[in-house]
Amino acid sequence: MKSRAKIWIFSFFAFCLGHVLVNAQERGADKVRLSPNASVSQTIGTTIVSVTYGRPSLKGRSMSALAPADKVWRTGANESAAITFSSGVEFGGQHVEVGTYSLYTIPSDTHWTFILNSTLSWGTRYDEAMDVVRATGDVSEGNSVESFTIGFDTLSADKADLVLSWGNLSVAVPITVSSE
Repeated sequence: MKSRAKIWIFSFFAFCLGHVLVNAQERGADKVRLSPNASVSQTIGTTIVSVTYGRPSLKGRSMSALAPADKVWRTGANESAAITFSSGVEFGGQHVEVGTYSLYTIPSDTHWTFILNSTLSWGTRYDEAMDVVRATGDVSEGNSVESFTIGFDTLSADKADLVLSWGNLSVAVPITVSSE
């Protein structure tokens, strides 16, 4: 009986210690990330589109300093943004298979180029040879947004726009699913 009690007490304390350590690590990770992670998901028809990304804030800086024009940007902060499609879609009018891709962009004054890349990586380890699709979206004036935001708009039964908003601009690319 005494050995069972010891095992139970040891297991209980090990569980508590593990719980405390995990929570401490999570709190520490939250404090380290100046640009918090975010995710957004939208069901279009029967297809689920999910995006995970870091949310940098302007904090008085110019957007062009953080996402320079005419250069590949990881579309957020920290690791490259990731976009997942639960079934095949048309992304900017081009077919994309089910799967997870890195989402990069190339900002410019009038339009942004959206890039789906087959390699997921930290930072800007971008390899153009791994591009799956490139599509463009026109820049439009929007409400002022301090922290970079990815969302969905103009949702219908078989289509939605993936929208990037930051500063006073907004740019979108259509995602269409099969209506079958």
